[in-house]
Amino acid sequence: MRNILLILCVMVGLMAQAQYKGYKPVADINSFKAAFTAASQKIQSIKSDFVQEKNLSLLSEKIVSRGKFWFRKENLVRMEYQHPFRYLMIINGNNVYVKDGQKENKVSTKSNKLFQKVNRLTVDCVQGTIFSNPDFKVKAFENGQQYLVEMIPVAKGLTEFFSKILVTVDRKDYSVANINMIEQGGDNTLISFQQKEINVSIADAVFAHQ
Repeated sequence: MRNILLILCVMVGLMAQAQYKGYKPVADINSFKAAFTAASQKIQSIKSDFVQEKNLSLLSEKIVSRGKFWFRKENLVRMEYQHPFRYLMIINGNNVYVKDGQKENKVSTKSNKLFQKVNRLTVDCVQGTIFSNPDFKVKAFENGQQYLVEMIPVAKGLTEFFSKILVTVDRKDYSVANINMIEQGGDNTLISFQQKEINVSIADAVFAHQ
């Protein structure tokens, strides 16, 4: 369950109080919201590599994983871990498919309220309506190159997993640079997106599974 939620929260992203070094509060929040919404509506697909760094308090070294990421409107996501282990998750509408080694699992978000909340968050971020999501308190910050959005969960269920989610967004195209998911115990998962391709053609087969 925890792995699925961490991956789903990837599409949350597209988005720090003064303690975030190098950032200041967005000067004109209404203009930012409007620009973010307009830019998000133009993003039809994303294809990229990703690097995930998992920091656990019980381990002195971080756990680093690498893989491929695909997104296409509406609600189509494929996240494929390729090294050092293989793990696959596909979101296709309200259905989630996970393959971990030889184990496969299919889940419908309609049957799980927590999945529904995460699924809504995904859609809100893609459509640029994250600020109207009642499940989070959201603040936006900026520097010359990026925006940083601090998302504090307030909905029951989400608060049990995360203390906050920080999403860094490239200023030039409003695409996700990285997502830092900080858990209640202090552990965190940082996912950085590299070699991003925006609005490229992605075949239906990428999001299909048997």
